[in-house]
Amino acid sequence: MEQKISTREEYQKRVNMIVEYINSHLDEELDLGSLAEKSNLSQWHFHRIMKAFLGESLGAFIMRTRVETAARLLRYTDMPIQDIAYKIGYDMPSSLSKVFKLFYGVSPTEIRNNKKFVIMKPIRLNEELNIKKPKIVELNPKKAIYISLIGEYSSLDFGGTWSRLWQYVKDNKLFSAGIEHICIYHNDPKITESDKLRTDICLVVQKPVEPKGEIGVKEIEGGKYAVFLYQGSYDHLSSVYDTIYEKWLPESGERLRDTACFEKYVNNPDNTAPEKLKTEIYIPIE
Repeated sequence: MEQKISTREEYQKRVNMIVEYINSHLDEELDLGSLAEKSNLSQWHFHRIMKAFLGESLGAFIMRTRVETAARLLRYTDMPIQDIAYKIGYDMPSSLSKVFKLFYGVSPTEIRNNKKFVIMKPIRLNEELNIKKPKIVELNPKKAIYISLIGEYSSLDFGGTWSRLWQYVKDNKLFSAGIEHICIYHNDPKITESDKLRTDICLVVQKPVEPKGEIGVKEIEGGKYAVFLYQGSYDHLSSVYDTIYEKWLPESGERLRDTACFEKYVNNPDNTAPEKLKTEIYIPIE
């Protein structure tokens, strides 16, 4: 049993490495053979392992990641469509248009001209949330250990995953002041199907650490963020994001940076009433 667990953890480590590489190199040619070499797995096993852990073939994952990145940029930035195509690895806008229509049934131009167009889920604005203006902060990069999960956000085992991360902190003597509970959400549920949503559940640590098995190590990007403090049940977080992106962002004049947003959980849901839970939402801006 120990050997099986160790083997799975080693595979997860390699999958994490390849996913991080893909996310950082969407503007380049991502040759599947070269990616297999980076993973130190044979091409025969590499593709089967990636599909087992990602829930789809690696080629499908790369294509979906590119087109979803384009959808976010079209919805939330004014970047020209031609520049978006180049940014995600297509030689010409027509190539982006072809794959975009394949995924969503509409063209990039249609999304650009109607940013309220709903691809996946309807927008839910909630006037009762009373979201205040954000603080604008400059963050230094944060080092975090993480476990990556795939699936609908509300179905994920956050508590169990953080327990495994805390056990890793204990086993490797990583405890110090300043450990933070953070989740990085890589996908917009209005763009990505729920069973493909990818979340990194993280603990920010201060001490040197190496990845091991399912536990990866990453840098959470620093820079300028708009930070919203929300108090209330996690059940309403989807509406909080809808309100931020559909009301605050257009009126703020701010432009989004092309990096993932994240949440920081200020208090413990195990001993805090849902209406008293505090969540800081970090939106990356230029």
